[in-house]
Amino acid sequence: MISIKRIALGLGSAAIGLSLSACSLLPEDTISTASEASPTQVASTNTAAQGYRKVLVTDRLVRPWGMAWLPDGRLLITGKSGTLEVVRNGKLDPTKISGVPSVMSEGQGGLMDVSIHPRFAENRFIYLTYSHGTPEANRTRVARAVLDGNTLRDLKVIFEVNQTKSGTQHFGSRIAWLPDNTMLVSIGDGGNPPVSLEGELIRKQAQNLRSRLGKVVRLNDDGSVPRDNPFVNKPNADPAVWSYGHRNIQGLAVDPTTKRVWASEHGSKGGDELNLVAAGQNYGWPVVTHSKEYWGDEITRERSRPGMVDPKVVWTPATAPGGLLFYTGDRFPAWKGNLFSSGMVSRDIKRIQLDAQGNVLKQEAIPVGQRVRDVSQGPDGLIYLITDDSVLWRLEPTG
Repeated sequence: MISIKRIALGLGSAAIGLSLSACSLLPEDTISTASEASPTQVASTNTAAQGYRKVLVTDRLVRPWGMAWLPDGRLLITGKSGTLEVVRNGKLDPTKISGVPSVMSEGQGGLMDVSIHPRFAENRFIYLTYSHGTPEANRTRVARAVLDGNTLRDLKVIFEVNQTKSGTQHFGSRIAWLPDNTMLVSIGDGGNPPVSLEGELIRKQAQNLRSRLGKVVRLNDDGSVPRDNPFVNKPNADPAVWSYGHRNIQGLAVDPTTKRVWASEHGSKGGDELNLVAAGQNYGWPVVTHSKEYWGDEITRERSRPGMVDPKVVWTPATAPGGLLFYTGDRFPAWKGNLFSSGMVSRDIKRIQLDAQGNVLKQEAIPVGQRVRDVSQGPDGLIYLITDDSVLWRLEPTG
C-alpha cells in the first residue's frame, strides 16, 4: 500500500490549487493508505493543462443529492426534501416527477440516490433510496417504481434496513449495478455518538452481520437476495450483506473495464476513504480507522488489522466524498478510464488514475468552489456536477 501526498500548487485562476472549505490552500494535504512503511510521493498536476471550463446549467435545483440519465437524454435529479426534477435539453423542466415516496427530510436524511434499471428501455424501472420515519425512529429504504411520462407508478418498497434507529445521520446511500444486473446499495452505520442501538454505540452495528447498518448489500432487481451472496449460508448473518465494516458510503461505482467495485466513504474527523470493495470482506469500521472523533479523541489506535481490508486511499483532512464516476467518454481523452470523486468539504472533484491492478497512481484536484454532492457523465460525453448550492454544472473541454 502506498502513501500519497497531494502538493498544493500555486495556480492561476483557471485552475486553483486544492480548494478547501475555507477556500484557503494548505501547503500540504496528506493522503495515505493504511501502511506507512514505504511511502511513495505523487504530486498532483496543474488542472489548467487539461483544458476545461465550468458551465452553469441551472442554479434552481432543490437540495440536490443524486443523478441518473434516461435513454432519451433527460437527467433525473433527486432533492433531499423529496423532489425528483428533470433537466431536458440543458434546461430545468418546470414540471417535477410526481409519485415520489414520502421521505424524512431532516439532517442528512431525505430523498437520496436515483438509478435506472440496466434494461430500463424494456421495463421503465426507477430506483430510489430515502430515509423513512421520524427523527426519533427511522431507517433507509429502497423503492422501485415505473416511470410513466412524468409520473412514478406502482411504487413499492423492495428493501429496508432491518433496525429502527434514532437521529438523522449516516443513511448512506448509493446504488450501483453489477454486470449480472444485481444491484449494490450502500447503507450508513446510523450515526455518531451518542446515538446508540441495542445498548451500545450504533456505529458498532457495522461489524454485526445480523444488521444492515454499515454495509453494502446486494439485491436482485426486485429486492430479493441473490443465492450466491457471501453470507447466504452463514448462521446469524443477514443474507443481503455483501460487504461490511463501513461508516457512511456516499460514492459507489463499478469500473466498466475491470468490473471492480469502488466506494468512497466518510470518516469522522479526517480519515475519509477510497476502498476497493469485494464480496464478503470486512473494511474495519469502527475497529480500525484513520479518523478521529470530531472533538479530537481517538476512536481506536488501530489503523490496520489482519482480516480487515485497508483502504486504497485515506484523505486527511477530510474531503467529505460524495458520488463516484468512471469516465468513459471521448470529450476528455486524457481522462478516459479515470475515476472521479466528488468532494463537499474539499469543494472539488478528484481525478484519480488507477493501474490495471487497482492501485492509485496519481490524483488531481479539479476545483469547483462549491460542495460537490455527485458527479455524472452525460450522453454527450461531458461531466456534470451537482452541488449543495442547488447548482448543476457541466465541464466542457476548451481548445
